[in-house]
Amino acid sequence: MGHLTYARGDTIAVDLGLKDRRALVTAASKGLGRACAEALIGEGAQVYISSRDAKAIEATGIAIAAAGWTPADVSRDADIDALLEAAIGKLGGLDVLVVNAGGPPPGTFETTPLEGWDRAYRLTLMSAVRLVRGALPHLNRSDQGRIVFITSISVRQPIPNLVLSNSLRAAVTGMAKTLSAELAPDRITVNCLAPDAIRTDALRRLGDLDQMERRAPMKRLGEPAEVGAACAFLCSRQAGYITGQTLGIDGGSLVGVH
Repeated sequence: MGHLTYARGDTIAVDLGLKDRRALVTAASKGLGRACAEALIGEGAQVYISSRDAKAIEATGIAIAAAGWTPADVSRDADIDALLEAAIGKLGGLDVLVVNAGGPPPGTFETTPLEGWDRAYRLTLMSAVRLVRGALPHLNRSDQGRIVFITSISVRQPIPNLVLSNSLRAAVTGMAKTLSAELAPDRITVNCLAPDAIRTDALRRLGDLDQMERRAPMKRLGEPAEVGAACAFLCSRQAGYITGQTLGIDGGSLVGVH
């Protein structure tokens, strides 16, 4: 159960209706995926996690008290099939699917080889397609079905030198919007989280964090836990009438009106 804290120090408990809900979160050994898994577990959900790194996902699973974990490379069909079978077998069903994947490598259009597009297509777009297809029969049996895609601010504001992420994450967003309308009669919500400048290892690889902090409108970087909290809300009982949306978690860095 979460808590809201007011300026004068008072707190009030907020029940998000996630106790014993069954969730699968991918790419969850660290960063945003782990933050989403931790937030859901903090609300009482049973959370199954995966990542490509077998040692890292086991260590994270133990550390956050996950319901279970499986090493899986979501760019591989067989790994996705095995992951879904293991997760649903362990949980006994599924109420929540949080789709996350490591970002494609940086590069411009000219410096990105054609095979890089194929790899990014499998990792970023087709992993999302296959995870949803495999999860849908189980989400349809839930009375609180939730799908959340973790994308990027790049779906609204392309980032220089990230042509693969700009292109493929936008494709995921278009699929999510279409899917939200198709699943609305089944009361399954479909939303995206679009973060920017969150303090993760992935951000460190892109540049100087101190410099990014100075450029940020709030003069600080976002924390993974802030993305996790937003994810938990979109999975909550209270968010049952929110679907087809892309929620920016960017500290005001998006330029434009959306």
